[in-house]
Amino acid sequence: MNATVNLSPSPTTIPGVLRDDDSDTIRLSEYLDILIDRKWLVAGVTCIAVALGAAYALLSTPIYQSNLLIQVEDSTPDAKNFLGDTANLFDVKTPASGEIQIIRSRMIMGGAVEATRLYISAAPRYIPVIGKWLARRANGLSEPGFLGMSGYVSGTEAINIAKFDVPPALEDQKPFIITVQPDDRYILTHPDLDEPLHGTIGTVLSQQVRGGAIVLIVSRLDGKPGAQFVVSRASVLSMTETLQNRVQLSEQGKQSNVISATLEDSDRARLRSILDEIGVQYVRQNVERKAAEAEKTLEFLDKQLPDFKKQLESSEDVYANFRNKNGTIAFDEEAKAVLGQAVQLQTKLLESEQMRRELLSRFTEINPKIRVVDGQIAAFRQELDGIERRVSAMPVLQRDALRLERDVRVNGELYKSLLNSSLQLRLVKEGKVGNVRLLDKATEPKRPVKPQKSLVVALSVVLGLLVGVALAIARSKMASGIHNPQEIEDRLGLSVYSVVPQALEQDALLQLIATGAGGAQVLAVTAPESLAIESLRNLRISLQLAMMESGSNRVLVTGATPGVGKSFVSSNYAVIMAQAGKRVLLIDADLRKGHINKSFGLPRQGGLADVLAGDMACEQAIHSQVLPNLDVLTTGNYPFNPANMMLSSALGDILDGASQRYDLVVIDSPPVLVAADAAAVSAHVGAILLVARDGLTQIGELSESVKRLAHANQRVSGVVFNGMDLSRRHYGSYGYKYGGYRYTEYKYKQAD
Repeated sequence: MNATVNLSPSPTTIPGVLRDDDSDTIRLSEYLDILIDRKWLVAGVTCIAVALGAAYALLSTPIYQSNLLIQVEDSTPDAKNFLGDTANLFDVKTPASGEIQIIRSRMIMGGAVEATRLYISAAPRYIPVIGKWLARRANGLSEPGFLGMSGYVSGTEAINIAKFDVPPALEDQKPFIITVQPDDRYILTHPDLDEPLHGTIGTVLSQQVRGGAIVLIVSRLDGKPGAQFVVSRASVLSMTETLQNRVQLSEQGKQSNVISATLEDSDRARLRSILDEIGVQYVRQNVERKAAEAEKTLEFLDKQLPDFKKQLESSEDVYANFRNKNGTIAFDEEAKAVLGQAVQLQTKLLESEQMRRELLSRFTEINPKIRVVDGQIAAFRQELDGIERRVSAMPVLQRDALRLERDVRVNGELYKSLLNSSLQLRLVKEGKVGNVRLLDKATEPKRPVKPQKSLVVALSVVLGLLVGVALAIARSKMASGIHNPQEIEDRLGLSVYSVVPQALEQDALLQLIATGAGGAQVLAVTAPESLAIESLRNLRISLQLAMMESGSNRVLVTGATPGVGKSFVSSNYAVIMAQAGKRVLLIDADLRKGHINKSFGLPRQGGLADVLAGDMACEQAIHSQVLPNLDVLTTGNYPFNPANMMLSSALGDILDGASQRYDLVVIDSPPVLVAADAAAVSAHVGAILLVARDGLTQIGELSESVKRLAHANQRVSGVVFNGMDLSRRHYGSYGYKYGGYRYTEYKYKQAD
């Protein structure tokens, strides 16, 4: 069985030229590694969120909730009861939704605002943030003042204002300040007042100001002299609108006609008084509304009752005269039945006609209600016509007696019904009957409904985790630096000769150098077993091949930007090669900010710049045997024109002479994108090593550096990826496409 292998060549790439990446794929493992790498960020954000949530739950003012229940009954006795079976046409019920709108109206809410003086707000001037929390736990009055600011309190200070009227221009504006004075006196101040006003507790303070008068009655003021209270006066309209939005009204159950009014407030006593007043205002308006309706109907009945009474008396007189003249007439069974039907139908006919007259006072002829009544009247008349024909067939004496007795009965029933309705309406008019009642009054709640401390803390934990995770992912995705050396090879086509892990020991060396410690403070000397040094040893083979191709023993170490660690790489690489038995010269060619001399405890003066200027010979400037097999040429005095010095022919002569005396010449130059010095030096070397730093160097910076060196007809030999964080699990999308890096120390076992 033959196996077929695809040997299709990969697309040709030009070193240093950016290529488009493959489309990224969302991987859960990638995000998991991001979170593990930035676990302290997530934990820190979560802790901050929990701390803020706990502070809010602890310091926020408790909010209490209470409610009252109102029942809307179906109907009340009224003047329509005498209309019999058709009374339901006039029993117009207001649905619960309509009653809810009545409760929410300005008539009810505004009345509650005025009755409870909700438009007046007065409270101690508490210390910011923690003042109310301290006051809830205080056992007495506090000493006024906070951090040098007078007036702030944190104790059991209290105030009660019986009346506070201000000009309309001062309503809903900045608050007034009341400052306690000795002997039950106080001072009232406001930015718009020309001068403070002085008052006494329990007496009226009245003062004419611009736009009107200020009238204030302080009935209670508990506080030490100097304590301040914040008092504001809102307009009744604005506070009514606020209360309308705060009160929650709903029907309890479906078509139950039971309405719940719920309110939240920080003051339990004020909460109860507001709800109770809303209930009182609503019941009162309902009774007054029923009384007004009863008065209108009663006025109509008062006009009709005398007419019906006269009509009844007239029919009784005619019937009495008939019986006096003809005596008592006995009716047979048929006549009695006809009489009963006639009385019933005639009564209904008169009720319907009365109903029609009342409806016409409110509706037009084409109203459906009036049309229904007209149909009933027509039906009653048709039935009465049939009875009248039966009565007409009876004997004359019996017929007349039957008609007269019918009239007496009909008029008597109508008059009795109207008189009974009139009495009921008088009760309604007196305000003693309504169709609403309070089922449950408001109570002072014992426990607050807000904040729910456990819920707040739980939500803060969740929110903190979400924000922390989002911030960690955002920072990882927004990081523009290179995190994986594979990205350099795939996007620029440059070879990465070595990946140098972070060297924690280097931080200690930098501190020693900063303190002026002498001697060679180079990692390859102080910690030769370090992973970073072991990684730099890989450069020996890679650079040896590159220099063999060029026929030169000179290596230029540079970077795209400052801070990538080029001096660290060049110094330690030179030491490693010297330890391997090579005769090495390390040249600090960064005539702007070179500092290699500090790593070896050497003076900067008397170096390359002085040789290029002709002030001293090269042999005099070189520090010999700084370490075994290692000589160092420092920068010398920083020159005024380093770029011109690098372009001089003297540099080539110095390097040619060094190549003859040394096996390897390592040159540390300024960054490529900062100065043109690196391009000038690159013309004299056989290999160019570009240093990139994990998370700092950007792919575009490397690409631009390669282009600038290419303009000088020089080609970058390879890249050293410096400072890689081995504790990090996420190396970017390239880490998942091409695999990540893992390093482990591998030491020789000590002999027993």
